[in-house]
Amino acid sequence: MMFQLFPVSLSGIVLVILLLVYFLSAAIKILREYERGVVFRLGRVIPVKGPGLVIIWPIIDKLVRVSLRIVAFDVPPQDVITRDNISVKVNAVVYFRVIEPIKAITAVEDFYYATSQISQTTLRSVLGQSQLDDLLAKREDINAELQKVIDQQTEPWGVKVTAVEVKNVDLPVEMQRAIAKQAEAERERRAKIIHAEGEFQASQKLADAAKIIATESGALQLRFLQTLTEIATEKNSTIIFPVPIDLIKPFLEKMEKPK
Repeated sequence: MMFQLFPVSLSGIVLVILLLVYFLSAAIKILREYERGVVFRLGRVIPVKGPGLVIIWPIIDKLVRVSLRIVAFDVPPQDVITRDNISVKVNAVVYFRVIEPIKAITAVEDFYYATSQISQTTLRSVLGQSQLDDLLAKREDINAELQKVIDQQTEPWGVKVTAVEVKNVDLPVEMQRAIAKQAEAERERRAKIIHAEGEFQASQKLADAAKIIATESGALQLRFLQTLTEIATEKNSTIIFPVPIDLIKPFLEKMEKPK
């Protein structure tokens, strides 16, 4: 029996090599440490793959990469009417990460877009229940409330919101002027209170000193000598020496006696 060998053309060899390269490139996937692969085999989800080298079946398997890193995105400025009917523009930044890749792919069409939209609506609703003073002074409480509300809504999607930070609060010009006047009035009030407290304390000290001088006869003489010392240190052309009351007191008593 004789076998007939069919010649293999160069084009056939090239085609086989190309098919082999395509098969290997489609079957071998390399996932980074922060990536996971959600694989659909004939439309059904199989266990998550990765990180590292992953081999799938071309045509029947489809791999979707999911990053587990924290994502930060800016919430565009939102028009918010506060509880005390003041219109402000507020923007924020939201930090979130995927903790369940399968839910993030199967439970919502685009988890990034969905998280962005739910953040905008929650920002308007939560800040609309707050007063302007709380919005300006209690940022930490408002950030915690925003994080809690958004996280509750994204949890079914396998998305964890780690933090929400309100960045800027843009006030109308009229409200900025009113707040500036209020702050100026508050500073003046504090200055007057401090000045009044200082005057009160000084008067108390003077009253205490007067009581001591009245009870101690030598205290007045010491104060008199101290005053002379202070006058002598200054460059004065004329010095007036006050006469102590004790020196003229006998003469005053003699004059007051009835004749």
